[in-house]
Amino acid sequence: MKLCVSLDLPSAKENLALVEQIKDFDVWLKVGFRSYIRDGKKFLEDLKVINPNFKIFLDLKLYDIPNTMADAAQEIAQFGLVDMFNVHASSGKTAMNTVMDRIKDIPNKPLVLAVTALTSFDNEEFKSVYNEDIETKATKMAIDTFESKVDGVVCSAFESLDIKNNTSNEFITLCPGIRPFGEDSGDQKRVADIPFSKENLVDFIVVGRPIYKAENPKEVVKKILENI
Repeated sequence: MKLCVSLDLPSAKENLALVEQIKDFDVWLKVGFRSYIRDGKKFLEDLKVINPNFKIFLDLKLYDIPNTMADAAQEIAQFGLVDMFNVHASSGKTAMNTVMDRIKDIPNKPLVLAVTALTSFDNEEFKSVYNEDIETKATKMAIDTFESKVDGVVCSAFESLDIKNNTSNEFITLCPGIRPFGEDSGDQKRVADIPFSKENLVDFIVVGRPIYKAENPKEVVKKILENI
């Protein structure tokens, strides 16, 4: 299991200051909409300057027509800075296949994950959008993703084990909404702690607020790594 730290602070300066504090740890860094729209490719470059060994997960959740998704995926893969990015499984198998085919020959291509059900959904709201329960639909989306040769999925820790049982133990599950030591769940509905994530064979846990809102983020990261 790997720790992926969310860089969701209000400015690049604050995010980089956080990264400076944890630069000696073996962690991944998640760069999402807010940071990337505001700070762009240069921010990715600045992270690699702090520590070239950092792995970067670009969390943009690509979702469009297949060719447009593939165009964007190609640009991301050619940065040479991104180690993993994601698309939406809701885009369908044609789109996911098109993305994977487009980047297959790019040297050191990033891992690609597909988002199943956002962890901000509860079952009632999810069902109003997708007309199925979360667990049933998330597994179906994961099977489509697996059959499309995508490397894994973004899902809740509650779906991780069932997804692996229906695909492969090598199929990556990355799980947001992790509250490592039972912290407040905030706007996340389906949250889990480290022991639960371990039991459900989660490959990546994504932790944001419990780290960057802590008085000593470095100590929190150290404690998380000791526990995983």
